[in-house]
Amino acid sequence: QLVESGGGAVQAGGSLRLSCAAPRSITSVFNSYTIGWYRQAPKNQRERELVAAISLVSANYADSVKGRFTISRNNAKKTVYLQMNSLEPEDTAVYYCNAGRNLYGSTTEGPEYWGQGTQVTVSS
Repeated sequence: QLVESGGGAVQAGGSLRLSCAAPRSITSVFNSYTIGWYRQAPKNQRERELVAAISLVSANYADSVKGRFTISRNNAKKTVYLQMNSLEPEDTAVYYCNAGRNLYGSTTEGPEYWGQGTQVTVSS
């Protein structure tokens, strides 16, 4: 299971940085995985929305976060980060990281892993 951290409560316009660390079971192959950040808002309990994803050579962002969020990875530390700036109340959600889906959020033939989620709350 991946381990997320860095969530919290901020006011609109604030910033947070989320971290996603790989479990021991996949650290040796971590660099081969595309890592994605997803979120599940209180009003949408049926699905997790792709926020951003990063492979070794490319990144993809949801339109709603382009220009505000930046995803990055430190392969030596087996960690992926999501820097979130100019946060808006609409960003309030539980944020999950995933290893194994592709850059656009589709499942692949290989295994996938999820974290337990970290809460982000943005007040107006």
